[in-house]
Amino acid sequence: MASRRLPLVAAVVVGLVAVVGVYFVLRPGDSSDAPEGNAGRSDCVRLEVSASTEKGDLLAELGKQYNTAGRTFDGKCAAVIVRKKTSGAAMQALADGWTDGAAPQVWAPSSSLWLDVLRERTGASDKRILADAEPASIATSPLVLAMPKPMAEALGWPGKQVGWADVLALSADPQGWGRYGHPEWGKFRLGKDNPHRSTSGLGATVATFYAATGRSSDLTADEVASPKVTDYVRGVEAGVLHYSDDAVKYLANLAEADAQGKALRYVSAIAMQEELVYLYNSGAPNGDPAQIGKGRKPQVPLVALYPKDGTLMFDHPLVVLADATDEQKAAAADFQAFLQDPAQQRRFAEHGFRDYQGKAGDSLATTIGAPRDQQLSLIDPPSPTVLAKILDRWDELRKKARVLLVIDVSGSMNDTAGNGKSKLEAAKDAAVEALRQLHPDDEVAVWAFSTETQDNPGAVYREVVPFTRVGQGGDRIRTSIKGLQAEGGTALYHVVRLAQQHVLANTAPDRINAVVVLTDGKNEYPKDNDLNALLRDVDAENLEQSVRLFAIAFGDKSDLGTLDRIAKASRGAAYDARNPATITEVFVSVLSNF
Repeated sequence: MASRRLPLVAAVVVGLVAVVGVYFVLRPGDSSDAPEGNAGRSDCVRLEVSASTEKGDLLAELGKQYNTAGRTFDGKCAAVIVRKKTSGAAMQALADGWTDGAAPQVWAPSSSLWLDVLRERTGASDKRILADAEPASIATSPLVLAMPKPMAEALGWPGKQVGWADVLALSADPQGWGRYGHPEWGKFRLGKDNPHRSTSGLGATVATFYAATGRSSDLTADEVASPKVTDYVRGVEAGVLHYSDDAVKYLANLAEADAQGKALRYVSAIAMQEELVYLYNSGAPNGDPAQIGKGRKPQVPLVALYPKDGTLMFDHPLVVLADATDEQKAAAADFQAFLQDPAQQRRFAEHGFRDYQGKAGDSLATTIGAPRDQQLSLIDPPSPTVLAKILDRWDELRKKARVLLVIDVSGSMNDTAGNGKSKLEAAKDAAVEALRQLHPDDEVAVWAFSTETQDNPGAVYREVVPFTRVGQGGDRIRTSIKGLQAEGGTALYHVVRLAQQHVLANTAPDRINAVVVLTDGKNEYPKDNDLNALLRDVDAENLEQSVRLFAIAFGDKSDLGTLDRIAKASRGAAYDARNPATITEVFVSVLSNF
C-alpha cells in the first residue's frame, strides 16, 4: 500500500506543551448535513463520510464546497455528508457493525494503521468491511513530540536532536528537570493518548516499540515481547501523566494554563500530530479551524521535536468501504480527486497539514519552527499481526490507574433517558460497559451520592465498593453499580471535595490517580454552596500531589460549564453527555484516560 508507506519522521525541532484541565464536546452528529447544493437534492448519490476529529471540520467545509461546485461523474452528482468521529472509535464501530447513526461509505481516519487494526480485529469474520480499492492520501502530518519552547531549549533545541530515549532517561531521572538546571519544572511528565482510541497514541506506541529495538522496519512479534523491549516501553509509560482519547483535549487546556502563566507547570511533552502544534500556535487550541489567526496565541509557543530514533508520517487516507455501491465508489473517487486539487490542498496547508505527498508549506514551517532542510528519521509501519501484538503488550505495560467512580443517584436520575430507560439505568449500563476496557490490575472504587436522606442522615454519599482490582472484583463492581437506586438531591460540590480528598489520602505514586463524577444536575446542597472555595480546594497548584477530576455532564439539566471549571482546576476534563444517547460513548472516552 504505497500511500501508507509514506516517510516517517525523526529529528529535532522543539515544541511546547503543558496542559491543564480539559473540556471537550464530542457530538457524533456534527456534520455537513445541510440543504446546500447537492446535499439538498434527492437525485444525487449520497455519500456519508466518517472523518477523524482533527480534520472533521475542514472536511465538512470542503464537502459543502464540493456539493456546490457543480461537479459530476458519469453524468451524476454526489451529495457529500461529513461527520466527525475519532479514528479509534470509528474503527471499533466498523468492527462491531455500525449502529451510531447513518453508516458511512467512506472512512477518513488519520492513518492507515487503523486499517491494519481493523483487519486484525475482523480477520475471523466473513464480513468484508474495506473495499478492494487502494486508499489514497488526502493530506499528511508526522507524529512529533510537542514541548514548551523553554523546555525544548533546555534540552539543546534547536541544535540537538531529541528522541524517545531522551524521554525515557528524563522520565526515570529522580532529579527530573533539575538535571537540566530547572528543578522548578518538577518531574518530566509525558502526555500521551490511548492507542486504542487515538492515532497520536497509536503512533507514539508503535514508535516507542521501534525505538526500544533500534530498528526502523521489520519489527517482529518476538522482539515486541522481549525483556529488553518490555523494560524500555514500561519506562516510557511510567512517565505518562494520564492518557486521553484525543490530543486536542490537551491543547485546549494547555491554552488555559498558558493564559494563567502556568504553561510549564503541567506537562513536559505531548505526543501528537504536527498539524495540532500548528493549530495551537495559530490561536486554535480547540482544533476549530475558524479560530486560526483569530484566537489568542500562546505566550509560550509550541515547537515540534521529531524523534531522532524514529516516528511515523500519518497519511490521512480516504478509504472506501465494502458496503458502498458502485455509484458511491465513483462518487468517492470524484471527491478524492476534488480534495487533491491544488485549491483544496492549499486549504489543508492553511490548517497545518502537509500535502498528500508529504511536502510542508512555508506557513507550517514558520509557525512551528521547522527547518527548511529537515530530514526525517523514518520507520516502516509494522505488519498487522505485529501491530496487534504491540497493542496487546501496551495493555500490559501501560501505567495502571486508581479511579474513584462517583455516580449521582439523586431523584432526578429517575427521569427518562429515552429508549425506555431512566437516566440512572442508562448511566449504570454505560458504566458497566466502559469498565470492560480497564486492565485487571487497574483499581476502581464506587461511590453513590445525592444529599442527606432518611436512610443516610449526615452523609451525602455512601461507599458502594472500596478500591478493588478489576481482575479480582470486577463482578462485584458491576453488580454493585447495577443495584444503585435514585433518591434525594445533588450535593455536587461537597462530594467532589470529599472524593478528591479520599483519593489524595490513598494516592498510589505509580498509578494514575483520578476521580470520575457523573451528574445530571446542579449543586443543591446549601451547606456547601461555595464554588470558588471548591475550586481553590481542588486546584492542583495548591496540592503537593494532584488528583485529576473527570466530570460527565449527563442530561439537559446538567451544569456543563461549572463541571468544566472544576475539572480544569484539577487538571482534568469535562465531558458532554447532555444528549443521553451518547452516554456509553462518553463514558468509554472518559475511562480511556486511564
